[in-house]
Amino acid sequence: MPYRDAVRVRVVIGVILVLVGAVWFGQGIGAIGGSFMTGEALWAVIGAVCVFFGLALLIGARRTRVGRR
Repeated sequence: MPYRDAVRVRVVIGVILVLVGAVWFGQGIGAIGGSFMTGEALWAVIGAVCVFFGLALLIGARRTRVGRR
């Protein structure tokens, strides 16, 4: 069952990337305060990139699951 383990790893990493990326994006645009990252555009860009790659992993994992049935 290495296939299932690989899909689970993709899903876990994808979810973590989306959540962390959303927080970093929120801090970068100033919506979430209380950090040195607040209001820094660089963190908004890094967050958006993390969200993009996280979603790509999730979509890829979903397509892999559907394709294997």
